[in-house]
Amino acid sequence: MDQLTLFPLPDRAYSAKPVRPTLAIREKPGYRVLHNSSACNGAELIAAMVGGSRSLETAQRLLNAFGSLHGIARTSCAELTAIQGVRASAVLRLKAAVEIGRRLLVPEGDRPQIRSPADAAAILQPLLMHQDQEHLYVLLLDTRNRVIGEPLEVYHGSLNTSLIRVGELYRDAIRANAAAIILSHNHPSGDPSPSPEDVAVTRAVIEAGKLLDIACLDHVILGGMRHVSLKERGLGFG
Repeated sequence: MDQLTLFPLPDRAYSAKPVRPTLAIREKPGYRVLHNSSACNGAELIAAMVGGSRSLETAQRLLNAFGSLHGIARTSCAELTAIQGVRASAVLRLKAAVEIGRRLLVPEGDRPQIRSPADAAAILQPLLMHQDQEHLYVLLLDTRNRVIGEPLEVYHGSLNTSLIRVGELYRDAIRANAAAIILSHNHPSGDPSPSPEDVAVTRAVIEAGKLLDIACLDHVILGGMRHVSLKERGLGFG
């Protein structure tokens, strides 16, 4: 019996550990974001925030679980940390990035002036586009239709005339001596088409405003990246 028989060589096909391919430095998410973030896909951007040696795999799990960057932005912290490889510190960075992005969409400098429903939608869309419930906001305006302060959330849940107290919509407007308001709420379905309840709420708010000498100029409904003006459609106005 020869030496090879006594001491057989290991079968490399079965005993060798699988080798995970190593990305070249220029292909790593952190490098790509640092040097040309606009060329990165969604998985690379998420991977740069998640960090770790398997960040791309983790980022792809997040996208597979929640469908898109918008889906991840809408997801709760608990749901995000339930995904394999996602630590609490990574969720913190993801949520901070979403909030920074939202604030960058809000005009800065001089108080924005509302000249059209699109102007109101541009202010409110960052607040409402990722909500999974209906949220009702009010914009307070001065006599030149310039926005006073921040958009105010006054209600969330299904919009219903029996649940909404119209006086609450005007409370802050009275305190701020506002000349007018604009209502806005979202449809989580992504379809901004007005419902009969939306029209009924609008009509009630307009009538209350006449008594308070504070005009309700419009009710803008947001659905995803689209919006509908009830004033433009003549619903609840006139």
